Amino acid sequence: MFRTSTTVQTCARRMNLRGVPHSRNSANFQFYRLATTQATSFTEPNSTLLRPPQPLDENAAAPEVDAYLRADVKAMGSMLGRIISTTTTSTTSNTFDSVERLRLLAKEWRENGKDDGTFAQMAEYAASLSNEEIQSVARAFTHFLALANTAEAHHRTRKNRTYMASKSLEEVPLALMDKRDSCGGVIPELLQRGGENAVRPSDVYESLCSQQVELVLTAHPTEVNKRTILQKKKTVLELLSKADEIRAGGRDKSYEASLLLQDLECQISSLWQSDEVARAKPSPQEEARRGMLVLESVLWEALPEFLEKLSYTMQRELGGEEYALPLTACPIKFSSWMGGDRDGNPNVTPDVTREVVWRNRVQSAELIIKEVHALIDELTVLNCTDAFRAVVGNSDEAREPYRYFLRQIRHKLEHTRKWADSYLDDSEPTISATQDDVYMNKQQLLDDLIMVYDSLVETNNGNMTKGRLTHLIRNVASFGVTLCALDVRQESTRHTEALDAITRHLGIGSYAEWDETTRISWLSQEMTSKRPLLRYGDWNDASELFSSTVVDTLETFAMIAECQEESLGAYVISQATTPSDVMAVSLLQRNAGVSQPLRVVPLFETLDDLNGATKTMETLYSTAAYVGSLVNRKQEIMIGYSDSAKDAGRLAASWAQYETQEALAAQAKKYQIDLTFFHGKGGTVGRGGNPSTFNAILSHAPDTINGNFRVTEQGEMIYQNFGHKERAERTLDIYTAAVLAEKQLERPAPTENQRALMNKLSQISCDAYRQIVRGDDRFVPYFRSATPELELSSLNIGSRPAKRKASGGVESLRAIPWIFAWTQTRLNLPTWLGVGQAIDELLSSEEYAEDLRKMYKEWDSFRTTIDLVEMVLAKSEPDVAKHYEDVLVSDPLAKELGSEIRNVHLNTERAVLELAGHETLGENNELLARVLKVRNPYVDCLNVLQAETLKRLRSVPDDEGTSERKKLLNDALLTTITGIANGMGNTG
Repeated sequence: MFRTSTTVQTCARRMNLRGVPHSRNSANFQFYRLATTQATSFTEPNSTLLRPPQPLDENAAAPEVDAYLRADVKAMGSMLGRIISTTTTSTTSNTFDSVERLRLLAKEWRENGKDDGTFAQMAEYAASLSNEEIQSVARAFTHFLALANTAEAHHRTRKNRTYMASKSLEEVPLALMDKRDSCGGVIPELLQRGGENAVRPSDVYESLCSQQVELVLTAHPTEVNKRTILQKKKTVLELLSKADEIRAGGRDKSYEASLLLQDLECQISSLWQSDEVARAKPSPQEEARRGMLVLESVLWEALPEFLEKLSYTMQRELGGEEYALPLTACPIKFSSWMGGDRDGNPNVTPDVTREVVWRNRVQSAELIIKEVHALIDELTVLNCTDAFRAVVGNSDEAREPYRYFLRQIRHKLEHTRKWADSYLDDSEPTISATQDDVYMNKQQLLDDLIMVYDSLVETNNGNMTKGRLTHLIRNVASFGVTLCALDVRQESTRHTEALDAITRHLGIGSYAEWDETTRISWLSQEMTSKRPLLRYGDWNDASELFSSTVVDTLETFAMIAECQEESLGAYVISQATTPSDVMAVSLLQRNAGVSQPLRVVPLFETLDDLNGATKTMETLYSTAAYVGSLVNRKQEIMIGYSDSAKDAGRLAASWAQYETQEALAAQAKKYQIDLTFFHGKGGTVGRGGNPSTFNAILSHAPDTINGNFRVTEQGEMIYQNFGHKERAERTLDIYTAAVLAEKQLERPAPTENQRALMNKLSQISCDAYRQIVRGDDRFVPYFRSATPELELSSLNIGSRPAKRKASGGVESLRAIPWIFAWTQTRLNLPTWLGVGQAIDELLSSEEYAEDLRKMYKEWDSFRTTIDLVEMVLAKSEPDVAKHYEDVLVSDPLAKELGSEIRNVHLNTERAVLELAGHETLGENNELLARVLKVRNPYVDCLNVLQAETLKRLRSVPDDEGTSERKKLLNDALLTTITGIANGMGNTG
């Protein structure tokens, strides 16, 4: 990794040696030999960043495409190495050498079959480092992996560019790739189908015009990268793109090239010398601003460009201009939970939500004003339609009609910005706000912009609509005047508590003590009543009944009533278990005087919730008052992938999610309800994630998406999927193509035999999972000592507490830190526990073995699930997890359980391999194997450093408080967490 010529004496001194070790058989001599003969990722005397790298095959005409990735990583690694060697402090002067010592040992450990002796040397060396050195060495590994991630993100874009360039010679060029998971590939594939499965161009057109993917951005305690660091990484990506242009043009000796290298080294130096550790927990407002960064800096440009490419592709494949995507079609939109998700987060108050929605309006107005200002400079045309002239008039000022009209739009937008901004400074703003003064909703602005567009087209100036004006109209159609709508989420018990206070205040009894039938009867009666239950502020005169949490809940609904239209989206109810949980929110909205009620969305999370969902919705659909409250008979239901997997294990949860969605879709059809599912998935497989978005969407039960797909984009996945323009466009393309394919392709439902097998697998896996997680008294002590779970709450990586309740065990822990902790130790237990036992039992049975193998081959949804488990097993390292146990677990019974769990992991590997017919884990995924081979040694080092850091942190006396030693160790811990997350590709 680093230049090795100066490392020998330093490392010899640390090992209490003088010069070269005398014994050629000693481990120290083996390190000496490696250090003096082996080139590293941080040693590249002749950078190939700006000229084509040498191919691995000497006979090749050109370097293979991945050679460019290696060149980028080596070039940036070399820069980082030079920077570290010249900027370390006196207390961290050995950083350069220590990194190489650990890295070479980690590489040797893997090359020698993971022998215990070499790993013990790694641990011994980490233990010899001072706290300052651990922090500095961990930072070096972490920054290297972050730069490798950036290079890989750029390389994906480069490969796409190379592919598209190869298609540029076609008579009608492509705008989107013609691959299976792109609209450029899905549309022609659909049109080529014949017979009963034939799809007409009009079918595809209607689907694309009506379908919608809604991506809901959420902040979570696993987002470990600061906003400033993300911005610097974005700059590095841009510089790598410029480097490609210089390399392609043969200008590696140019002045431009020297400037680029200076800029790149400056950015890497800035990253190294910046404080990447959050010194305080981010506020919900700060999380929201960080989340909005991707909308402002990337998606504002990427979304309209993708939609234009989609429109071009539709015309190219479907048959001409009549198939262009309408300007106001909205196949992609964005929403957010940041600043609205108050479930278990006391930091999200009504004032916080109010601030975030107003700030979103300010940001939206500022973005639109910039575009309108540029249009004023562009549209100097004098000719317009009579209708447009009638609007602008014949004054001298209106001689240039479009500029005159756009100035009026700009003035109104500026007033809109000032009006929204005044709410951030004053709770009672004095700026007027009528429909004539400000843009209250997107349709008002769209009407004005389309008036300009239509006039240009009708006067044969349609070419002037291309570009900025078209992009702005598409952006307003997608982002509106609020940038993105904010969802509100709260747990059901808070609404029960609020209604209980109200009924006791009214003297009609205790709502909390009523049975479900009584609750539904009363809720139905009150939902159709015109009188409010309680007037605003009444709770201030009865503090003995209205607790602070009740007041917060009631004031949240009052805040919803105040918000301008389009500011808010849905009201999500977590821990929804009964019909009254849903109806309660509808009533509280009516009582608060919400003129345009938010969609009420029950979230079914645990296995019991999923199994009881159809019963809950049956009661609701049979209750006239509730159905009458639905706007256009539309219902949204959220499926919780994270908590159900935490509750029952990955296999049982995925089958319950599949069957529940099937049943709910059929039930909605029966009651003529227009149902949309909201999928609460995380980035990791253990939380419902899937690196292959296209395959994940097609693995859903048939007839459950139907052109409407709402899903969370969480934590670090926001940056991974939308961090730069070309990656964002590709992500939008994949989502759009998948939803189109899901609707148009005939996908058979599982057979009765397959359902029977899944029921059996589900039950066996759930029992095996719960037997350890819930039924073994050794599990909680093991989990809390062998992982960083206990330390999570003290780290400043999220505004929300790690637990819903301060007390409680694993059951109260949020699914995100639950996955987070296991990912850090590389055991990944929640994803695979229970799976191997279920597969092994059925493969061992003559009755089921052949049918199970057949189901894996023939049913895509099941194969996708098993392949994901195989991928996670390939990324897991039980030997590393064992090291955490050796260093951190003192309870012999907990250690015993750790050994048993690792045996289960080994048996799960064998079972999955046997079912898949594979010899090695991930053998069909060459990319994964290549990435793991490069990254694993670096992540191994970080794991060793993390275990040592945790050991030291836990030895700090409680009465030491926030000492400098503890602060330094916490910094080191967070650095290792970030590094492991960078190396593994995700956190929670």
